[in-house]
Amino acid sequence: MIEHVDVIYGLAWGDEGKGKISNAMAKHYDWVCRWNGGPNAGHTVYVKGKKYKTHSVPSGIFAGKQCLIGPGCVININKMLEELRMLTMAEFDINLVKIHPNAHIITEEHIAYDKQHLSHLGTTSQGIAPCYADKMLRKGKRAVEVLEAKWIWDGQLSGKILCEGAQSVWLDIDHGDYPYVTSSTTMPYGACSLGFSPRKIRRLIGVAKAYDTKSGVDPLFPESLWDDSVLNSIIKFGDEYGSTTGRKRLVNWLNLDKLVHSIKLSGCTELIVNKCDILEKVGIYKVITNGELKEFSSLKEMKSFIYDTLIMADGSDLHEVTWSGDVEKI
Repeated sequence: MIEHVDVIYGLAWGDEGKGKISNAMAKHYDWVCRWNGGPNAGHTVYVKGKKYKTHSVPSGIFAGKQCLIGPGCVININKMLEELRMLTMAEFDINLVKIHPNAHIITEEHIAYDKQHLSHLGTTSQGIAPCYADKMLRKGKRAVEVLEAKWIWDGQLSGKILCEGAQSVWLDIDHGDYPYVTSSTTMPYGACSLGFSPRKIRRLIGVAKAYDTKSGVDPLFPESLWDDSVLNSIIKFGDEYGSTTGRKRLVNWLNLDKLVHSIKLSGCTELIVNKCDILEKVGIYKVITNGELKEFSSLKEMKSFIYDTLIMADGSDLHEVTWSGDVEKI
C-alpha cells in the first residue's frame, strides 16, 4: 500500500538542480520514480565527492532505492544499457532499476527524423518527439515488446514514493512557450501516470535557481544575452553546460513574474532555490519583477524580496522557501 507521494519538479526551463535535491531526499523513501521524458534530460549528482550523470535512471539508484522508469517515459535502449554499465562499474545495484512495460522505445528512425526536421527548435536530437508522436499514432514499440523480462516491472508501488520530474514547467507541452517545449507533461500531476491517485500526493516540491537558464532555442532568451559580460560570468562560475548535450546554457536574471506564475499554476507547496552561491561569487543581485529589472545591494536583501513576493502572491499555496545549501533540512 502506498503511504504517501512527494513530487520534485522544475519551475523554470530545466537545469535547476532537481537531481541534487532528489539525491539528498532519496534516503527517506522506498521508491524513486521518473514519470516523463527520456535521454533528452539529465541529472548530475555527486556521491562521496564523485560526479555522476544519469539520463534515464532515477537518482534513487545512488541511495540504493528501488527505481521505476514510468509509462510516460521513452527509452533509448543503447543509451540505457550504457548508463547501466556505468552504474555497475561504479558498484551501484542496477537490479533496483525497473521499467514500466508501457514505456515506449526510441528507434534510429526517430533520431534521424529529429536531427533532420526538429533541430531548429533547439531539441537535443535524441528522437524524443518522434517517439512520442508514434505513441500517439498507436504505432510505437513498448518496453514489454523489446526489453528483456528482467528489466520489466510487474509489481505495485508501495510505501513512501518520491517522484522526480525531467525538464520543467515552462517546457511543458501544454503550458510552455510552444513550440519551444518538450514532448511530455512536466507538470507535477503527470506523476500520477505512474499509477497512483492524486490524493496520495503530500508535497509538491518545486525547484528553481537564483537566476534563469535555457538550453537550446527560445525567443524568451534573446541572443543579445550572450553579449552581457556579467551573465557570461554566471555561466562560468555556475558551470552552466547541459548535462545531456554539453552545450552552453543561455543565462538571464531570475524572472520573478514567471516564477510566481509557475508556482501558482503547478500548485507548488515548497520551493527550493539553488545556486545562490553563484550570485555571491559574481557579486551582483538582480531579478525581473513587473517586467523590469530590480537590483539589490546583497543576496540577503534579494532573498527577502523574493520570499515576500512569493509567499504573499495571491492564489499561491506556497508555504516554505529553502535556499541552496539547506537541502538536508527538506
